[in-house]
Amino acid sequence: MNAEIIAVGSELLLGQIVNTNARFLSQKLAEMGISIFFHTVVGDNPGRLLSAVKIAESRADIIIFTGGLGPTKDDLTKETVAEYLTCKLVYSNEALKSIEDYFKRVNRLMTENNKKQATVFEGSTVFTNKYGMAPGFAYRNTSKTYIFLPGPPSEMEPMVIESVIPYLNHLLESKGKIVSRVLRFFGIGEAELETRILDLLEGQTNPTIAPLANDGEVTLRLTANGSDDDFLKSLLDKTEQQIQNRLGNFFYGYNQTTLLEKVFLTLKEKNLTISAAESLTGGLFQQEITSIPGASNIFKGGVVTYSNEAKITILDVREATIMAHGVVSNECAIEMADCVREKFGTDIGISFTGVAGPEELEGKPVGTVYVGISILGKESIAIHLTLGNNRDLNRIRSVKNAYHLLIQQLK
Repeated sequence: MNAEIIAVGSELLLGQIVNTNARFLSQKLAEMGISIFFHTVVGDNPGRLLSAVKIAESRADIIIFTGGLGPTKDDLTKETVAEYLTCKLVYSNEALKSIEDYFKRVNRLMTENNKKQATVFEGSTVFTNKYGMAPGFAYRNTSKTYIFLPGPPSEMEPMVIESVIPYLNHLLESKGKIVSRVLRFFGIGEAELETRILDLLEGQTNPTIAPLANDGEVTLRLTANGSDDDFLKSLLDKTEQQIQNRLGNFFYGYNQTTLLEKVFLTLKEKNLTISAAESLTGGLFQQEITSIPGASNIFKGGVVTYSNEAKITILDVREATIMAHGVVSNECAIEMADCVREKFGTDIGISFTGVAGPEELEGKPVGTVYVGISILGKESIAIHLTLGNNRDLNRIRSVKNAYHLLIQQLK
């Protein structure tokens, strides 16, 4: 099945807000094996909205609307589509009571137009709005499914997770089971990955293989359809094995697992602790690792030694090392990692040193980065990265590469 997302709101066309709803919905639907071929944004105009609906009907099984469910005259999504589909708008009693209770609770006058938010298509499946007023709902006729969702992401996103996804899963099961598995890779570009599995991509039938690149990472979504769970699993297993045989060195996890989560889980499973010494990344590694609940079990502490003096006086990096090789060097990165591991008494020490930008340092160009890893009982190593000219991206990519290096070293 395929779907199209129609975002309604002149504020989107004027650039006053960003359409994050479409991105969120596309990700969630892709995880379910529902393809999104088109995103449409249309202003608060009945004629143009109607035109968008007719076009969407010609190419999608599921049409998802976001926005235009509010109390004002320019909120016209469900009214326009109801008239087009000759559907009657009726009050959802539960939604109406929720709206009335809200105004009583905040001691404000409820104007008549607020009741408009509680209307839904007669015969539709209503989705409760736990974080706002207007409910969402789904309506099906003989050929299409129409889903209406509120525009604010704080209302739309939990409604999708709690109500829309279960609704769509039930719909998919009625047409045969669809099962997806996402494989995640790091350290290989999208073009090279495609080249290595091009014959699989060109010959795909069931399962299908869909690549997606995102800032140094590449994912492959495998989607199989059928009626038997064991058969579906065997299809996915066979295709994954073919892919792993060619790309296994770059594979790090499944589905929604991030590099950071993979590192955290690996350290926790192996009962290992880590500390960090950061220069160009300015504490980014430590900030991210401590964002995970339970980080104190594996992360004992770290330092940001931005200057040469700090590296020498706080970390005890030898001045001779810096004089001989510079701070942007393999040798300095290894010594930083060794020193921080010893100071904090951890199993692993990790370090970052390099040139974030915008100017070169020690004759080294912007984007030159060294990541050091010191593991108790192993020989310390460092990797040399050649990144780009964007200061912020260089910091982010340095940390991502460190996660990947940790995963490889701890296998």
